[in-house]
Amino acid sequence: MNDCDCLALRLSDDRLQLLDQAQLPHREHWFAVDDVDTLIEAIHALRTRGAPMIAIAAALLVAVRVTMGDDRDRIVVAIERLHAARPTAVNLAHAMDGLRAALGAPDWRAAVIDCAERLFDDDRALCDAMAEYGAALIDDGERILTHCNTGGLATAGIGTALGVIRRAHEQNKGISVWVDETRPLLQGGRLTAWELGALGVPYQLITDNMAASFMAAGQVDRIIVGADRIAANGDFANKIGTYGLAVLARYHELPFHVVAPHTTLDADCATGAAIPIEQRAAAEVRGVSGAAGDLCWAPADAPVANPAFDVTPAQLITSWILDTGVFDAADVAAGALREAASAA
Repeated sequence: MNDCDCLALRLSDDRLQLLDQAQLPHREHWFAVDDVDTLIEAIHALRTRGAPMIAIAAALLVAVRVTMGDDRDRIVVAIERLHAARPTAVNLAHAMDGLRAALGAPDWRAAVIDCAERLFDDDRALCDAMAEYGAALIDDGERILTHCNTGGLATAGIGTALGVIRRAHEQNKGISVWVDETRPLLQGGRLTAWELGALGVPYQLITDNMAASFMAAGQVDRIIVGADRIAANGDFANKIGTYGLAVLARYHELPFHVVAPHTTLDADCATGAAIPIEQRAAAEVRGVSGAAGDLCWAPADAPVANPAFDVTPAQLITSWILDTGVFDAADVAAGALREAASAA
């Protein structure tokens, strides 16, 4: 296999390692992944995360298992188990579908490895394309608000929404960023702040419930977010809290963009109502776990609802920024997303 290297993943000498994102920003710890159980645990614990990154890590692990000599039956089981590891993010399903198709080739081992390596390479190119399209929309000096983490930690390349922001910064547009902390697991505070700091992009971290106040004060010019699944009609699922930002953006007459590769499109999903929403553990809302131990700020038996994602309806979206171009509401109503998905 070819070596693969990006911000959150390393593959060298057929050995796969992932950056433990649950320990960021205070510790950069890499862990080895050589079996399906380890990767599924890492996905569930958000030690590896981001819709594109999960798909790529899963595909490369399957390829590693092929190089280690697993027979076809074991590879089939591995693909099925990984496919079920994260229900909302469709990138994983698309990647596993590609590997299933590769199993039908005469030299299925070479085909599976080639498919996994192409997913890695393609994602890097998709990120660059999205960054160019999105950065072209940003004016000098804009103050951009983003939610969750959509950068190099979540992809093989420079990211989706955060990739757009990074490219605008690289073009010396003098932008600054409002970073939602993204409760309850603080992917914005822990991960996006870490990435932007390393890149030298000016940012300020805010709690999620501050966003409306900054919009009302005229201190936000644009909202840019990522996605885990985009339905054919343009509705999309993203980290919980995204829908609220879209509603606020509409009220304050601010542009609201979703940035995602074509691998996030689901042409078989008619509307956002059909997107499965992952429900996570109650402990994540009752308190927090970290290097200093567990802190519980709610009653230990407090009933909890903890959906990991929400769905933003298409009518609240200014534009969909894909690797194939920028689409507005009229484009989407005319079937642009279905066409982009089918052409992929």
